[in-house]
Amino acid sequence: MTRRISALTARTQLGRIMNRAVEKNDRFLVERNGEPAVLILSVSDYVKTFAPPPDWLERSWESAKRQGLNKLTMKEIDAEIAATRRHRRIRKAKSHPGR
Repeated sequence: MTRRISALTARTQLGRIMNRAVEKNDRFLVERNGEPAVLILSVSDYVKTFAPPPDWLERSWESAKRQGLNKLTMKEIDAEIAATRRHRRIRKAKSHPGR
C-alpha cells in the first residue's frame, strides 16, 4: 500500500518509514509542497515490481534452494569454484597433452 507523507515526516521518521518499507512492503510517496517528489520502497519490492528476474533465473534459484545450495557459506562457494577450476584444468591437460 502506498502512503502519502510530507517531506518533513520523511525527515523526522525515516528510520520508522524504512522499517515499514522493509518489514511490511509499505511504500511511501513523499510530497514536497504538496507535490509528489520521491517514492520510498524496499529493495525487494523494487526488484519484484520494476526489475523482476527472468524465468530461467527464478527456476535456477528454486533448484538451488531445493538442493540446499542457498545455505552455502562464501568459503564453501570459493572451495567449489576452486575444485571446478582444478577439474577443468586437469581435463584440458589430458585432452591436449603437448600444451
